Amino acid sequence: MQIGLIGKPSSGKSTFWNAATLGVAEVSSRPFTTIKANQGTGYITRKCVHEELGVECEPMNSKCEQGIRLIPATLLDVAGLIEGAWEGKGLGNQFMNDLMQASALIHVLDTAGATDAEGNPVKAGEHDPAEDVHFLEREIDYWIKGILKKNWGKISKQATVSKKPWESLGNQLSGLGIGEESVKETIGQEGFSQKPDEWSEEEILRFATVIRKKNKPLLIAANKMDLPGAEENLKKLREKFPEHIFVPCCAEAELALRKAEKAGVIEYVPGEGDFKLLKEDIEEKQKKALEFIRENILKKFGSTGVQDAINKTAFELLKLIVVYPVEDANKWKSGKGNILPDAFLIPVGSNAYDMAVKIHTGFGPRFIAAIDCRSKQKLGKEHALKMDDVVKVQLSN
Repeated sequence: MQIGLIGKPSSGKSTFWNAATLGVAEVSSRPFTTIKANQGTGYITRKCVHEELGVECEPMNSKCEQGIRLIPATLLDVAGLIEGAWEGKGLGNQFMNDLMQASALIHVLDTAGATDAEGNPVKAGEHDPAEDVHFLEREIDYWIKGILKKNWGKISKQATVSKKPWESLGNQLSGLGIGEESVKETIGQEGFSQKPDEWSEEEILRFATVIRKKNKPLLIAANKMDLPGAEENLKKLREKFPEHIFVPCCAEAELALRKAEKAGVIEYVPGEGDFKLLKEDIEEKQKKALEFIRENILKKFGSTGVQDAINKTAFELLKLIVVYPVEDANKWKSGKGNILPDAFLIPVGSNAYDMAVKIHTGFGPRFIAAIDCRSKQKLGKEHALKMDDVVKVQLSN
C-alpha cells in the first residue's frame, strides 16, 4: 500500500516523512527543496494479539515491538504543490505523476499559517490555512479533469454509443489506479448522465472531484501545532471542513523523539503519549527540548500526531482491518512453526476467501473454508472477518 504525503512547499512534508521512516530527506524553508519523490517505509501500528497466547510472536511480513505490530506501508514525499500545478506550474507534472498509485493521501498542512501560498516564510497567522485546503484539492481535481479531457471528443462519444460509459472512462483513468467498477458506481450513485458527450465542463469537473474523493481519499495532518495560532486555526478548520479527518501534528517533535530513541537517550514507541528518559548525562539544551515536547505536544494532544495520522489513514479513511492467517489453529503458528507470522491489512467487509487470495492468488481456486482460531468455528466463503481475527485457511490439495 502506498500513502502519498502532499501539501504546498515548506508545509513539513519531508519532516513528516523523515519522522515516519527515519529517512534522510533534505529539509529546508526554501520552496521546492524536494524535487524527486522520496520513497520509504512507514508503519501502520496495532496492538498485537500475541499477548492472548502469553508468548512472543515471530513476525515474518511485519515487526512487533513492545507488543505493537508494525505493518509496513510505502510513504511517498512528493514535491510541493503550488497553484496552477495541474497546468504544469512549479513541479506540478512530476507531483501529480508521483501520486498515481497512492491508495490515500495525507495533506501535511501548515496549520499555523506561517508560510504563504507558495511556501515562503511569513509571520505565524499571516496566511489562512483554509486556503491551502481548498487550493490543493482543486488542483488535484483539475488534474484528473485534464486526464479525462485528453481526446475527450472521441472518448465521450465511444462511452455514449457503447451505453457502458464506465468502460471508456475507466480505461482513461486506469493509470491512476481507478477501475471501471469505481467509475460505474460514481455515474450511478451521483446522478451523472450515461451520455458523457453531453456533459458540461462543470459536470466533468464534478465527476473528477467525486472520483478523486472515492479513489484518493485524503486526511489532513494539521502540522506545526507548536506554533502560535495553530490551535485556534485547527478549531476553525474543523468547523469549516466537517467532512475531513484532522489530526493535530508536530512532525518536528516526532523526528526529535525518533532520533533520541535511536540514540538510546529515551525509550519511545511512535504514537505513544510519553517517553522515558534513559540517560541523564545529556546536554541541557536537548533535555529542555524533550521536556518542551512532553509538556506542549504530548500532554496537550496525546501524541505528536505523525503515527496517528498514518493509522487513521489506514483504519478510518481506507477502512482497513488487521487479520492474522495461520496454519495451526491451536497454537497460532505457520507451517514452519512461527507464531503469528503475518499480519495483513484488508478492507472492512472482506471475507475469508478474500483473505486467502490476499495471501496468495493461487489459493482462490483451492479455498474450501476457514476456521476462527479463537472459537474454532468453521467460516464459510462469505463470512466477513473482523479486526484482529486469527484465521486458519483450509485448502484443497
